[in-house]
Amino acid sequence: MKAWVISGGQLLRDNALRNEDLFLGGGVVLPDPAAGAARLDAQGLLILPGIVDIHGDAHERQFQPRPGVSFPSALALRDSESQILAAGITTAFLGVTLSWEPGLRSVAAWRQILQALEAARPWLSADLRVHLRFEADNLDALEEALADMEAGRVDLLAFNDHTPSIVRKLQDERQAAKYAERAGIGLDAFRDLARAAMARRAEVPEARRRMAEMARRLDLPMASHDEANLDEREAFRALGVGISEFPMAEAVAEAAQRAGEAVVMGAPNVVRGGSHLGWASAAPLAEQGLVTILASDYVWPALLEAAFTLLDRGRLDLPAAWALISGNPARAAGLRDRGDLLPGMRGDVVVVDPARRAPVAVFCAGRLAWAQAEFGSRLRQG
Repeated sequence: MKAWVISGGQLLRDNALRNEDLFLGGGVVLPDPAAGAARLDAQGLLILPGIVDIHGDAHERQFQPRPGVSFPSALALRDSESQILAAGITTAFLGVTLSWEPGLRSVAAWRQILQALEAARPWLSADLRVHLRFEADNLDALEEALADMEAGRVDLLAFNDHTPSIVRKLQDERQAAKYAERAGIGLDAFRDLARAAMARRAEVPEARRRMAEMARRLDLPMASHDEANLDEREAFRALGVGISEFPMAEAVAEAAQRAGEAVVMGAPNVVRGGSHLGWASAAPLAEQGLVTILASDYVWPALLEAAFTLLDRGRLDLPAAWALISGNPARAAGLRDRGDLLPGMRGDVVVVDPARRAPVAVFCAGRLAWAQAEFGSRLRQG
């Protein structure tokens, strides 16, 4: 494996920007340069820990670029990884929704994605992980989900509960048609499925208990999605769920922060200046310390852009803003080997041109994984 010296730029290490060189070799950050290392001239650039995306579902657009139109899973995954790397992301938790819905979020689609990931492991550069977003009413898939967790196919478990809102929206013909189109079935058939799922609500608490028990035994991080109130946060806390993901009320974020729990909101929210759903604005909550993690949600490049947007606002410096998309999500996910560039840590690095807010080179486990055209003119052989 080739060793590297990345020199001349500003290195973010141990929560501070430093005029130091970075040494990579053997997949990790080295304390000293290795013999024969290639050199990257990072003059005028930032040398930053690789981005850790704890929740992103933009890959759904590669698997189903139009409603009801599916592409081969191997091709979709290859395209997804290319986009992930170009966004400076070195660790990505793919948010895979396992729902009672047919089509994109079905059990069949879940199996295809897991199979595609397993087949792709030998050539992947980014560390792609599975964020299981289990839909509360998908009780028929419970045993399969538990078995996949037990087999090590799941890296993060999230508790979703979208069925009640879907059922409410079925009264609106336009919104109902969107769900049916995504599922690839007729509107009447979709309505029947949704109502059948809702009819088993009494079984949901026991299913959640079993999943949480399995996750605790396997030491899997757990997240609760779209918590609406303090009662929901307390209920999930009792199950051992330590990540509040996209809380719908500021009071929920405050309660989680007081308890030392991670609070996730979307980087697109920061970039756009507010939620596309009209919920709380993430930027001021991050500046107050209530939001501790930003996730790509549905746009991978939004993560890097969000860090610079926060820097522009003047309340956070770059180390604090970058922690929201690297160190903090790494810790919440239990990944202690990344999110910083101390010797011995995994060599996940994104070299960024601050003027363009864009990656120039991305290293995964010490290996060059992606480079922009400018990279060639900056390369120096050891």
